[in-house]
Amino acid sequence: MTDPNLLTPSGHVEDAAAYLLDAERVLLFTADYFTPVVDDPYVFGQIAAANAFSDVYAMGGRPKLALNLMSFPSRKHRIDEMLQIMKGGSDKAVEAGCLIVGGHTVDDAEPKYGLAVIGEARVESLLRKGGAKPGDRIALTKPLGTGILATAYKAGDLSESEYAPAVESMRSLSAVAAECALESGLHGATDVTGFGLLGHLLEMCREAEVGAEIRFSSLPFFDGVERQALEQNVPGGTYANRDLVIPHVGSPPGFQDHHLLMAADAQTSGGLLLAVPPRASERFEEACRSRSQRFWWIGTFRSAPCRIQIVP
Repeated sequence: MTDPNLLTPSGHVEDAAAYLLDAERVLLFTADYFTPVVDDPYVFGQIAAANAFSDVYAMGGRPKLALNLMSFPSRKHRIDEMLQIMKGGSDKAVEAGCLIVGGHTVDDAEPKYGLAVIGEARVESLLRKGGAKPGDRIALTKPLGTGILATAYKAGDLSESEYAPAVESMRSLSAVAAECALESGLHGATDVTGFGLLGHLLEMCREAEVGAEIRFSSLPFFDGVERQALEQNVPGGTYANRDLVIPHVGSPPGFQDHHLLMAADAQTSGGLLLAVPPRASERFEEACRSRSQRFWWIGTFRSAPCRIQIVP
């Protein structure tokens, strides 16, 4: 079954389903949930909600309505812990200006939480993975390495204070970053989550039929990521990401495997990855500066299709 109003048909990869409501409005629909990456149930709820909203922001939209998605071992854990998770999600939804209007809970051996989210975007400002053009600069709005640091934390090899900057980043919304992108007139974007920087960048390349060159020295990592990668505190998803992108990635002689793992690290609630036309660079920088939004220039889109070249 097909529908001409469905802007994200099968065979194309986007962060959310996009459905044309009328000449001006696009409905966005997405869902995401996962197991805890922190011990505090309230903070876990915040992170899971921020991660779910990120798909809407990555397409230039605003979250409007959401449903809780909860799996919880209610017979083994106190119900107040489950309520704290949902309280974290609820408070983050209030911050996003989104209503949580219900949801569904099942008894499960391991806690999982997230949201199904409906958002809205304007037709003329919809952000797409296929919006990049050769010559566009590549901007990233959050540091990398949450997957590696979460693995180290769970293993007891990272202190709470060392993990804190990554936690604060994961619980932060990408709303301001999306505002900066829209104000600057951008049209190419995604968010960096489970497939890591390289995986999601490759998705943009495939959708836009372009290539990319990134400077490893320009990639922002949280403190301690390289040390933990060298100590093999690396999640299974990161190894899978590396293996998936290897055929499509070129690297300089002597490029070390742990550096590739860092660039492929599976992220939770990562930043936006943006294609910024040269003519919009100054406007984007000013928009970020005026809103105290951090970002890093990490590379450039090129004409070689579906290929990522890493340079020092």
